[in-house]
Amino acid sequence: MGCYLLEDFIKSMGERAPGQENFELERDHLLRANLRGAVWTRIGSMVAYTGNIKFTREEALEHGISRKVKISLAGEGVSFIKAEGVGKLFLADRGKKVSILKLENNSICVNFNDILTIEDSISWDIRMIRKLSGITEKEIYNVKLEGTGVFAISTHNEPLVFRVTGERPLFTDPGATVAWTGNMEPEIKSDISLKTIVGRSTGESAQMVFRGEGFVVVQPCEEINSQEKNEKGVSNVNVYT
Repeated sequence: MGCYLLEDFIKSMGERAPGQENFELERDHLLRANLRGAVWTRIGSMVAYTGNIKFTREEALEHGISRKVKISLAGEGVSFIKAEGVGKLFLADRGKKVSILKLENNSICVNFNDILTIEDSISWDIRMIRKLSGITEKEIYNVKLEGTGVFAISTHNEPLVFRVTGERPLFTDPGATVAWTGNMEPEIKSDISLKTIVGRSTGESAQMVFRGEGFVVVQPCEEINSQEKNEKGVSNVNVYT
């Protein structure tokens, strides 16, 4: 048990037969994009590819000067690469579970750490909640997706979806928050009593508050933001730009 002849291993662990969808799960933690055009992928997500595929960084003004300024402020880690051509592209994110989702003329916001790839038919824009001095230890970046098309997210283990209503707001840890309905704009709440107890800001002392009508996706793990940068005179205001 657990020991394969080489030929058996190749047969058992080889590629699955491709289907007709643009995005398909090769494994629970590995996405296959059957590329016939272009997709946007997060930097560092490419595992392998076959065929004729070209990778290019987002051009300086490809999506307007506003987005270029946001990427410049956030740093090179908060950006995407365009994969363009014909072939099979395999994508993964540190062994996280991959979920494929479809937008149909609606919108969703996804934590930048948890977005894997986006069809070129979807409009996207980087948004940020800037560091709140004394409340959070880092900036929070997310991507707002709008339109019609397919995209993929990655989560640590199985995600959990909460319904939010006017009578039932939801409070989440920023590091465990994956995605939320595009029409909701979360607030940041600081729990001073928790901060006082532990002596410094933690995930529990800074919470995201969702109000209105929609849904929020969380994961059973607090993600460590990989796009932290040095603070440079940021005020104590919750700012979306």
